[in-house]
Amino acid sequence: MTRIELAHEADFDGFRNAARTLLAAGTPPEAVSWQVAGGADADLFAAEPVPAFAPADAPPLAVPAAFVALAELVVQHADPARFTLLYRLLWRLQREPALRRDPLDADRHRAAAMAQAVRREQHHMEAFVRFRSAPGADGEPWQTAWYEPAHHVVDAVAPFFARRFATLRWSLLTPRRSARWDGERLAFGPGARREDAPGADAGESLWLTYYASTFNPARLNTRALDQHLPRRYREHLPEAALIPALTAEASARTQAMLACPPTAAARRLPISPMAPRPEPAPPAAGRPARRIALEAQRDAASVCRECPLGALATQTVFGEGPLDAPLMLVGEQPGDQEDRQGRPFVGPSGQLLDRALVALGWDRSVAYVTNAVKHFKHEPRGKRRMHKTPAQREADACRHWLESEIGLVRPRAAIALGATAARQLLGRPVGVMHERGRWLRRDDGLAVLVTLHPSALLRGDPAERETAWAAWLDDLRAADAVAHGEAPP
Repeated sequence: MTRIELAHEADFDGFRNAARTLLAAGTPPEAVSWQVAGGADADLFAAEPVPAFAPADAPPLAVPAAFVALAELVVQHADPARFTLLYRLLWRLQREPALRRDPLDADRHRAAAMAQAVRREQHHMEAFVRFRSAPGADGEPWQTAWYEPAHHVVDAVAPFFARRFATLRWSLLTPRRSARWDGERLAFGPGARREDAPGADAGESLWLTYYASTFNPARLNTRALDQHLPRRYREHLPEAALIPALTAEASARTQAMLACPPTAAARRLPISPMAPRPEPAPPAAGRPARRIALEAQRDAASVCRECPLGALATQTVFGEGPLDAPLMLVGEQPGDQEDRQGRPFVGPSGQLLDRALVALGWDRSVAYVTNAVKHFKHEPRGKRRMHKTPAQREADACRHWLESEIGLVRPRAAIALGATAARQLLGRPVGVMHERGRWLRRDDGLAVLVTLHPSALLRGDPAERETAWAAWLDDLRAADAVAHGEAPP
């Protein structure tokens, strides 16, 4: 009997090297005894262990890539016979080519079930580990967690925590093996005892308060709870101690919630206290009251935090143009250049709009230009900031700014450039391709011409760009009479 001793319970590299050595020597599976150094199943009377290395002249093994991935998982299983199973599969793969295409083989089926169990345990460990803070040897904070995995998954899961908590120093203690991250290097050591883990800290009390306050009794589903939070993992979670009481009170709390009178939904989100509205400037002699009011609105919008976009953009981009403009051109939101300069329609879309005004024979002074959303919504992609369509809630949070502009500018008509602008102007979804070039009416009587946003032309097929340009100009020509001082149709 050949005895192979591996360094630790999940020693995949040791198993792989030993397996190559054994295959090169032609050692059958039944003649090999697999053990782990210091393991409880070590045989004191067995022969001296064979070193787990592959000879330099060992021929390369022809095994499917899927088997390597399978073996990396199976070696983490708690079954003491896992190494025997894997070596037997490896031995058979060299001699039974048809085994690769036989999913019903008993050995393959058993290995696949063990791999699935390990994957599940890895997922649970990533989800259910809770770190507690305690002073380290140098007095600085050190995070420590105690966990009892069902399989030997510490080596596989520890890199996940090293990536997730890269700036912290932490230790992950389990009965069989431990991991330690000092902020630079990940190291592994022997198992520990539960007593080595620290007790509850101040952060845990805060977390329990938050967990209890956000528990929704009306959505309690005990079957789903047991499925996603198995009972054997609950001893590792401080919040699990609250579950019995919260479950027992759920029915009564749900009835109390149903008995409460309904509350009206707020149309607008509250303004952040960190961004107070500035005091309006005192009126200056000879300045129109509407101009003063519009500037006050611009100042107020500059600190708007009624949706998350205000905190992410460089600045608010309010509308601009003459107060007596017969037309109001409304786009979706500022772009990258508008966000940097603080002015609407100065980027590529604005340049295309200027070109259209020249082609139509309109002066820019005939239009007040603005956007339905006043902040640039984007996502970083390398060094570029890519446009993202604003959510409806974000657009609705900005709608009162647009209505204020309409009330102060008092245009004879508005042109909705794109679907977002059309929806905010008309208060309902609008099919731009179906309604383009047509006049629609708001409830207050304001005429709205619907057409494409200039960015749609920039994104279109270059081969069809001239045709799209001509069609877009035809849409805008419907407002030619308004631009020259006449009433809208």
